[in-house]
Amino acid sequence: MKAYLMFRDRDFDPKAPLPANTADLIHDLELNTLFNAMALGDKFLLDVTKSAVLLSCEDIDTIRYRQEVLKDCIAHPAVIREIYQIPIEAIERKHRGWLGIFTHSPSGVLHSAVEMMSMFIILLRKLKKIADENVASFQSEGFTRFFTMIQRELDDEYFNTVEYHLKQLKFRDGVLISAELGKGNEGSNYALRLPNEKNKNWLKDVFSKKSLVYSFAISERDDAGARALSDLKDIGIKSAAIALAEATEHIENFLNMLRNELAFYVGCINLKEQLEQIGNPVTFPVPYEVNERRHTFQGLYDVSLALTMKQSIVGNDINADAKNLAIITGANQGGKSTFLRSIGLAQLMMQAGMFVPAREFSANMCRGIFTHYRRKEDASMKSGNLDEELGRMSGIVDQIKPDSLMLFNESFAATNEREGSEIARQITSALLDRNIKVFFVTHMYEFARIFYEKQMQDIIFLRAERKTGGRRTFKLAVGEPLPTSYGEDVFRSIFRNNKESTQVNDMQNQKT
Repeated sequence: MKAYLMFRDRDFDPKAPLPANTADLIHDLELNTLFNAMALGDKFLLDVTKSAVLLSCEDIDTIRYRQEVLKDCIAHPAVIREIYQIPIEAIERKHRGWLGIFTHSPSGVLHSAVEMMSMFIILLRKLKKIADENVASFQSEGFTRFFTMIQRELDDEYFNTVEYHLKQLKFRDGVLISAELGKGNEGSNYALRLPNEKNKNWLKDVFSKKSLVYSFAISERDDAGARALSDLKDIGIKSAAIALAEATEHIENFLNMLRNELAFYVGCINLKEQLEQIGNPVTFPVPYEVNERRHTFQGLYDVSLALTMKQSIVGNDINADAKNLAIITGANQGGKSTFLRSIGLAQLMMQAGMFVPAREFSANMCRGIFTHYRRKEDASMKSGNLDEELGRMSGIVDQIKPDSLMLFNESFAATNEREGSEIARQITSALLDRNIKVFFVTHMYEFARIFYEKQMQDIIFLRAERKTGGRRTFKLAVGEPLPTSYGEDVFRSIFRNNKESTQVNDMQNQKT
């Protein structure tokens, strides 16, 4: 049996190697905030959702397949959580009953396997009941196939057959084994037999002709004889013990895989419920092939910021279709870095098959998502910030592929503007030549001006809005780069607040 809720034709492996740039993605996009919201303190959920998001998929059919499954999950959250509890209950029962601590003897293996299979049958009956009650309510291909498979594989005949054999394997009336004499009169061809059916007509049983039977009894003090008899029993039941142990392992693997795949969708349900509580919308994105250039959205916001602040966040409306480069400039503290983070988060969520934080969203798939953010200066570094930035960029170049997405945030600004602009221009031009989509947040006017003057059709220029008096709207709009980032607004805001605080303190001191 297979779940096939993440892929049409294969299992999801949450332990697959993560991208080499995972640490940078988590740091720069503040992904831990997203993962923690999905996990709600559950370490297993945290590990699975982290893998599912970071192991982004490029196949549009798989993305749509997951989207439809997720829509069913969102429509029936209680059912999904009920199914998810079944493999968890199996794990808890196994640990409570010390199941799986198999001995090496066939008798010990068989006893543990019988106990485990009996427990699994109870849980599989519960899963079958859920499938019977809900198969007509789910619309996705994934769940329709899953429930149909459960109904087909776990029918009444299956349960009756398994329970009959489990009853026989408890050997309440002893073990019936046949054997032959081999070379040197040693036993061979041992085989476990079904017990002889007892005759219910006791009169016929009393007067029927008895066949000649040879038997012997082992003395209670004959330890060697008891061990020999136990060894004979183990030889006879060995094949049955192995077969039942393999069957229980198969069911356990199925339940573990079901837990792995449902964990991702449970995490998505947890996330959506939290975003709904704080009034932030989500939508299912429209994905396009990697070789297209699509990037259009309405109300796109930074989901990590929304989860941190626990309030509705200002979104952006941008049409960047047919664009390979977006250069974002404008006022300090105007929302540029937040916007860039929202781009990366939405792309990762879309390529995981999730909803995205927006009212509408469409974009092309990417073969990889890379970030290059300016780092705080480290006093322990042997070289300067620019060397460190160039070193990280060199590592990205070794990994990045055509049709990837590259996000720069204040990169190469650790030197003077002229030198930094030239470095940024050369790197950006090289990436564009390799057909890599670039979003670049910068304060370097010279860098932005060089590309603006080229008047290239595949470049869009966005600018953080600043209202009269310096008020920030935290929204971006299409606009040419300006030679100022209005840093004086921030300066005045900080020192005006400090001055006001000083005046208040002086007044309080005078009163006292």
